Amino acid sequence: MVQLYNLHPFGSQQVVPCKLEPERFCGGGRDALFVAAGCKVEAFAVAGQELCQPRCAFSTLGRVLRLAYSEAGDYLVAIEEKNKATFLRAYVNWRSKRTENSRVYNITPVEISFCVGYFAVMSELEVLILKLELDPKNGERVNHHPHKTNNPMKQTEDGISNETSQFESDDFVICQKPMELLGEKSEQSGVSVTLESTGLADEKTKYFHIQHLLYRRFTPDISSYVSPDDIRLHSLQLLPIYKTGFLTSDGKNLSQEKELLSLFCFFSLPHVGYLYMVVKSVELMSVYQYPEKSQQAVLTPQFLHVITSNNLQCFTVRCSAAAAREEDPYMDNTLKACPQVSMDVCALRIQLFIGLKAICHFKNHIILLTKADPEAIPERRESPKRLLSKKDTSVKIKIPPVAEAGWNLYIVNTTSPMQLYKEMVDYSNTYKTVKTQSCIHLLSEAHLLVRAALMDASQLEPGEKTELLEAFKESCGHLGDCYSRLDTQHSHLALPYYKMSGLSMAEVLARVDWTVEDGSQKYEKGLIFYINHSLYEDLDEELSEELAAKVVQMFHVAEPKQLPHILCSPSMKNVNPLTAMSYLRKLDSSGFSSILVTLTKATVALKMGDLDMYRNEMKSHPEMKLVCGFILEPRLLIQRRKGQIVPTELAVYLKETQPGLLVASVLGLQKNNKIGIEEADSFFKVLCGKDEDVIPQLLVDFWEAQLVACLPDVVIEELFFKLTSQYIWRLSKRQPPDTTPLRTSEDLINSCSHYGLIYPWVHVLISSDSSADKNYTEDLSKLQSLVCGPSFDIACIIPFLEPLSEDTIAGLSVHVLCHTRLKEYEQCIDTLLERCPEAVIPYANHELKEENRTLWWKKLLPELCQRIKCGGEKYQLYLPSLKETLSIVAMELELRDFLNVLPGDGTAAFFLPYLLYCSRKKSVT
Repeated sequence: MVQLYNLHPFGSQQVVPCKLEPERFCGGGRDALFVAAGCKVEAFAVAGQELCQPRCAFSTLGRVLRLAYSEAGDYLVAIEEKNKATFLRAYVNWRSKRTENSRVYNITPVEISFCVGYFAVMSELEVLILKLELDPKNGERVNHHPHKTNNPMKQTEDGISNETSQFESDDFVICQKPMELLGEKSEQSGVSVTLESTGLADEKTKYFHIQHLLYRRFTPDISSYVSPDDIRLHSLQLLPIYKTGFLTSDGKNLSQEKELLSLFCFFSLPHVGYLYMVVKSVELMSVYQYPEKSQQAVLTPQFLHVITSNNLQCFTVRCSAAAAREEDPYMDNTLKACPQVSMDVCALRIQLFIGLKAICHFKNHIILLTKADPEAIPERRESPKRLLSKKDTSVKIKIPPVAEAGWNLYIVNTTSPMQLYKEMVDYSNTYKTVKTQSCIHLLSEAHLLVRAALMDASQLEPGEKTELLEAFKESCGHLGDCYSRLDTQHSHLALPYYKMSGLSMAEVLARVDWTVEDGSQKYEKGLIFYINHSLYEDLDEELSEELAAKVVQMFHVAEPKQLPHILCSPSMKNVNPLTAMSYLRKLDSSGFSSILVTLTKATVALKMGDLDMYRNEMKSHPEMKLVCGFILEPRLLIQRRKGQIVPTELAVYLKETQPGLLVASVLGLQKNNKIGIEEADSFFKVLCGKDEDVIPQLLVDFWEAQLVACLPDVVIEELFFKLTSQYIWRLSKRQPPDTTPLRTSEDLINSCSHYGLIYPWVHVLISSDSSADKNYTEDLSKLQSLVCGPSFDIACIIPFLEPLSEDTIAGLSVHVLCHTRLKEYEQCIDTLLERCPEAVIPYANHELKEENRTLWWKKLLPELCQRIKCGGEKYQLYLPSLKETLSIVAMELELRDFLNVLPGDGTAAFFLPYLLYCSRKKSVT
């Protein structure tokens, strides 16, 4: 459906001083207009102060039937007729007023159009769109010799052969059915296309192949008598839209190379026009129903201009909407939107022009040819059988008589996009009070008009672009207003349009009409959706107390279940606590009671300073249910402002009163992907007021809880590194925890498989130090337990042990544990014999087993004998260890082997009991 608005897309007009009556004309580049009359072409300036002044003139070899200009190469192409033969010629040096020309052969269609490797061919009732592609490997080689091409508008299909022509007479009419073939299917049209080249062979263009994009065939309506012009296509046109660079401050383009973004093809029957999109996909975009018979049409990125015998009509197009989606495939989301390509087109104006004959578009000008007929000559109407006969399929173009008086060639200046945009916005205000879809439709047209102007930024001055960008934002705001106020199925579009407008939430709320009608306030879905989504975002915007109260009232009426979430938004910081509490109590009275309402009421009570109310709310549910509530709404604990993590007042209070609940809640958030690992670490650091390099105990508690919970997304090795680094740092700096740890080492050993039982000999080693500080016992035990656990890669911790000195028993225990885990038993035995002899036997009992049992007599026994022989202050500590070692060795070895391991200079009386035990063991066996 085409809607009609009475706008003013056309401005002033000027007459072009042609010497002969124009028959054909077209725009040329940025500065020329070509006008053809008979066998002569004139060029006129259409830019700057020389508007409509003659540029040059040259003669053609035949009467000009069609004109087209190629920006690439700056040449003019003409279809000419001479001696009943049709030629396609290219004039490559028209600017120098010379008449040399280059000629290429082609087919004999009614109209052709070409653009950046695409070309379209049209006959009276058929349209074919092709793409010429270079394929250096697998393409079809072009024949470089004269070759007669097949007529692409003649084919044999659906069982209809050339033999059917013998049946054509006054009694029969043969019609092929209408057809539309898109993409690869268009190759099934039966059209035969043969490539040939008449120029010199070029290695770069040696191989080409043709890709079929679209074939469409129309069938005339034979239900009534019609004239020949009523069943012919006209105005074939390919329109490109390029992706270009942005302008700099001095008006220069950053990128001079143009990249094809979208390509559109238009063609028209006298009463219906068709606009297709090609390139990535081929699809019909719009169908234009004209109010009267059209004579010619011209497509621009902003409009479709159509002429009838006495009217110039302007229709909107969807080219900018399609190109926007080609440029950004993710256009339609919560941040960006664009009017749909399928939106109904509209007619902006129908302007009277007497005797319109032809039209052409050039930059911001419309060129019109008018000729007043001295008298109306009735046309002879022929029967549809005669019109549809296939006996005469050649193209017949009426040659105009000698030029007559009464013709004019006009240049009509089109209204600037900004001026027309403002008129559209003013026009849309007439629909605001009735709240109709027409308001959205007209504002969408204005939005697309600005989009189309911005897409061709190379044609804009810096000031124009700035003005258009402001208009773009303004149009987005207007569309956001419409979708937020009207009850439509697309009300969710209020969000992306408001986002693109750059309006703050407060500015959007200031545009809302808060007046109450009939004693009840109704809030449309679009506004609710926008406010709800915006309050969920991390916006650095705080609403005033007045606006916050209006938002609370809005959601109480429209979405009461969202009220707890709304009150947790950082943007609602300034809401009056009494107002918030009153609405939350209304939720309780209405039967909507949940853990989320309880936690929100507790937060508001804390803000009010009512600790009794706070405690009552927190005690009304068990702790695990409270954790579930925090998972439902993480902003009760954690908020983000300006990209930074900010703990809430409730989180600060829980840190002091219920740190275990706080840690469990943040762990629940991480487990449910509501907060990341690094964000959680930052939260506890900020909460505890510590620098980035200082680790608070509450964060250590959180790491330990992560290890206990075995979260799938947490890398165990990273947790090991964090915990061991912190344990080692505290032990080396003799720095106690800043708060009481939530778990003891015993708790962790009992609840987490990663914390292992501490080896018995470690306790002996630690108990030997009477001066040990009890403040570091837990950190030491946790570190020892991790090292004793099954999951820890000991080799990774060795580089980090350097700060932990072996001079202390605590440091010694960790070093010996690590070397033991690395199976460096001999080194550990030497260390213990030197530093703590009383721990060496417990160590050997625990570690020297199975394949390591030989170390009892190969390492430990010789070492003890040697140290006792040397005497010293530790003689009395070594002697019991030697006796225990001899007992173990005597039990393990045969008598002969036992004798071999005993020292040769030892006292026989001392070793005799062990020898007797070894010999008796054999006799008993």
